[in-house]
Amino acid sequence: MIVEPGELLAAIDSPDDLKKLSQDQLVQLSQELRQFIIDTVSIYGGHFGASLGVVELTVALHYVFNTPYDQLVWDVGHQAYGHKILTGRRDRFPTNRRYNGMSGFPKRKESEYDAFGVGHSSTSIGAALGMAVASDYKGEFDRQHIAVIGDGAMTAGMAFEALNHAGVTNSNLLVVLNDNCMSIDPNVGALKEYLTDITTSRTYNKVRDELWNVLGKLSKFGPNPQQIARKVESAMKATLLKQSNLFEALKFRYFGPVDGHDVQHLATILNDLKSIPGPKILHCVTVKGKGYALAEKDQTLWHAPGLFDKVTGEISKKTYSTPQPPKYQDVFGHTMIELAEQNDKIMGVTPAMPSGSSLNLMMAAMPKRAFDVGIAEQHAVTFSAGMATQGLIPFCNIYSSFMQRAYDQVLHDVALQNLHVVFCLDRAGFAGADGPTHHGCYDIAYMRCVPNMVVSAPMNEEELRNLMYTATLPENAGPFSIRYPRGEGVMPEWRKPLKKITVGKGRVVRTGEGVAVLSIGHIGNYATKATQKLVAEGLNPGHYDMRFCKPLDEDLLHTICQQYQALVTVEDGCLQGGFGSAVLEFMADHGYHLPVRRLGIPDRVVEHGTQDELYKECGFDADGIAAAMRELSGKVVAKAAIETVLL
Repeated sequence: MIVEPGELLAAIDSPDDLKKLSQDQLVQLSQELRQFIIDTVSIYGGHFGASLGVVELTVALHYVFNTPYDQLVWDVGHQAYGHKILTGRRDRFPTNRRYNGMSGFPKRKESEYDAFGVGHSSTSIGAALGMAVASDYKGEFDRQHIAVIGDGAMTAGMAFEALNHAGVTNSNLLVVLNDNCMSIDPNVGALKEYLTDITTSRTYNKVRDELWNVLGKLSKFGPNPQQIARKVESAMKATLLKQSNLFEALKFRYFGPVDGHDVQHLATILNDLKSIPGPKILHCVTVKGKGYALAEKDQTLWHAPGLFDKVTGEISKKTYSTPQPPKYQDVFGHTMIELAEQNDKIMGVTPAMPSGSSLNLMMAAMPKRAFDVGIAEQHAVTFSAGMATQGLIPFCNIYSSFMQRAYDQVLHDVALQNLHVVFCLDRAGFAGADGPTHHGCYDIAYMRCVPNMVVSAPMNEEELRNLMYTATLPENAGPFSIRYPRGEGVMPEWRKPLKKITVGKGRVVRTGEGVAVLSIGHIGNYATKATQKLVAEGLNPGHYDMRFCKPLDEDLLHTICQQYQALVTVEDGCLQGGFGSAVLEFMADHGYHLPVRRLGIPDRVVEHGTQDELYKECGFDADGIAAAMRELSGKVVAKAAIETVLL
């Protein structure tokens, strides 16, 4: 289905076309852009509310600044759809987040207008500051550098580190704070309350109006930027210093709060700010989901709702004739409550992903025992470590790719002290349409080299529950990681009694001869399908669900290496240093010389697509696993035939 842009939007293939419009026309363009996003996302899917909330800001930024020479950095990137549409990618927008299509996030190799690749939060200020310092070094003093960051992303330590540095550089940096009180879930913490105080204070808003009266007359002060700066600074010192002490203390010139949906006023303000030197921050108050009533009302649901009827707001859902498996994240959420009811030491921690991880279930049921710490992965881990020192058992749920940010804390604060923290790594393996910034490729490799760490992965929902239970037992009182993928499992009937799993022990799925496949985690279900294909062809392969990458089940591996003539390992993680590497290390240490084919994520960036599309691309879907086993089986038979002839 083709989605047609409005009259003004249809004529814009670059920001140069946008600049041909009058400032009065920006209102109509914003309406058309918002409608185009609604029309397209309702049919093709994608993130939704965030981009609707910054339509006017996006239009104003590209209208005022000379992008791509002026460098515009979006934080996270959920909100960059309007940016992409205005920068030559309008006709490709329906391919957004689809296999071989446009990325859902800004990406440097996709467009010169994407100044910095993003996907994780809170990088925009540091990146834009680096660009600004580079411009100063190269003598490009006319170049502007703009970081657009939400109040949710502002809660991360990286953002404050960058603000602290920027305040003493005097670089040409504008931070646009998009304040909507939301990330994916409602924001938490003292910063949220501080920003709310600013936007609701009557005294402050009177002061703000007086300041903008000054700013509105900047053009009368003459072309000298220093003169303009002195006028503005004088007004700010007289009126704003006490009210905006956080940003002022960091030596930023603070402007706002302003209405982030008044595109004409935004254009005027941004044009004035271009002439003010040094680091400055513009505080824009917006509404996530602006312009679509349902998205404004339930901002978490409409962050990325999937396909929906834009008229009725009904979100499309697949219908099934039989019960379907739950999502792994929901199994985690319900099991957390079940475990916590049995053990009063269990606590839950997540960095700003309560609904994504399903820890929101425990937060609702046991609000004093489950914590959203904001977008602060490092703090989440060390906070968990602190609780563990007092005899509690925190379950720290962080997406696999986000855990990379807290790796030092995992090693230094948890593992070296051998503290009882359970790491539940959601979105392990391919994360689907979110692409390479969200793929959980590396956790097996980076966790298995950490002292004291248990590294495990369930093949199904029942094993996830049992691993979570096992991780709470006194004999396993140390660092314990459990990885599981995004999406559905395989067991509609998953609520079974909890059972202990012996740490370091695998599971025999199928015994056979000749060739065996060793799997870890959910991808083992594809290995099962592969062995079924081979059985139908008359072969007799074996299959073993190893469950643990560390410690390995060495007894089982000895048996396998003595029983089979060739092995295939499969994992939905990186091949370098992963599960297959662990098996090869075991074989080398014990003198086994069987041929081994390792299947997993190759040493390259894998783009976005559905999980099945990416499994196939990388050669470890059911067909790929079967092909590898078939090839090795043929070599085993050929070798046996040659040996028979020689004998």
